[in-house]
Amino acid sequence: MEMPFTGPEFKAIAAAARDDLRALLGIPSHYALLFTQGGASAQFSLVPMNLLRVKRRADYVETGYWSRKAMVEARRYCEVRVAASGAASGFSGVPPPEAWTVSPDSAYCHITSNETADGLEYHWTPETGAVPLVADMTSDFLSRPIDVARYGVIYAGAQKNVGPAGLTIVIVRNDLIGAALPGTPSVFEYKVQADQGSMANTPTTWSVYVAGLVFRWLRQRGGLAEMARVNARKAARLYAAIEESRGFYRCRIAPADRSRTIVCFTLREPGLTPAFLAAARERGLVNLEGHPAVGGLRAALFNAMPEAGAEALARFMDDFAQAHG
Repeated sequence: MEMPFTGPEFKAIAAAARDDLRALLGIPSHYALLFTQGGASAQFSLVPMNLLRVKRRADYVETGYWSRKAMVEARRYCEVRVAASGAASGFSGVPPPEAWTVSPDSAYCHITSNETADGLEYHWTPETGAVPLVADMTSDFLSRPIDVARYGVIYAGAQKNVGPAGLTIVIVRNDLIGAALPGTPSVFEYKVQADQGSMANTPTTWSVYVAGLVFRWLRQRGGLAEMARVNARKAARLYAAIEESRGFYRCRIAPADRSRTIVCFTLREPGLTPAFLAAARERGLVNLEGHPAVGGLRAALFNAMPEAGAEALARFMDDFAQAHG
């Protein structure tokens, strides 16, 4: 935790972490890989600060709580154009490709690949033409393989699938860096961090070390393809418990867009929610409260959650429904 970042020992740790992450994702050589700070919320500002250049417009796809947060912050720097929105359906699904209108004069098009408050996820990669696609992948990062070359920028807070909160990973195509808005602090410029190996200021050395251990663990477990198979099984078990409850549990997200990392649901009788949470806690099942902005219930199925955990929750859900249904 106190290791100096300027010494050869930590530099070797950081280099190994970068190499393992590049191998896991198949990151092309013309992409920079940055270990930054401030969480994904800081990137809500840093993306427009680094990518707008001479342009004054950016496209955003509105799919729920976190995409809206990103839009609010981006409006501090540019005109935000809504390329597509799920608001009309109450954010019960990802807008289909035919509903998108990406403006060719936009600096980029931003998506949130998995909405943790709402429980929906992209299971396809949008096509935005010459407009760079930017994705906040905080909650599904490293949960499945992705084609990095389809994106201009990918960013993700570490706290879901990588390591301690505070570390943020940014993957950015080289041609998109080097022209940050005037007044951008130097440590927030992608090019400055890329040129200095993410060490323009003191990195979160402990977080990088732990992330490196996780990257190595993922490779030993069979990589992201294996993670995707395991995560799909965990999610399928919980969604089956919801569907087989005959309406006792309800999930408002369209089946094709349901998240495999965050399962959100409600009870037919909302008044039973406190009893559900209390009984779950007695079984050792905790942190099932829904996001404060949305309510209801949600189960996090990040990579560290074993299949036995999902099975335990599904069995509890069955038991609770039989006792109260």
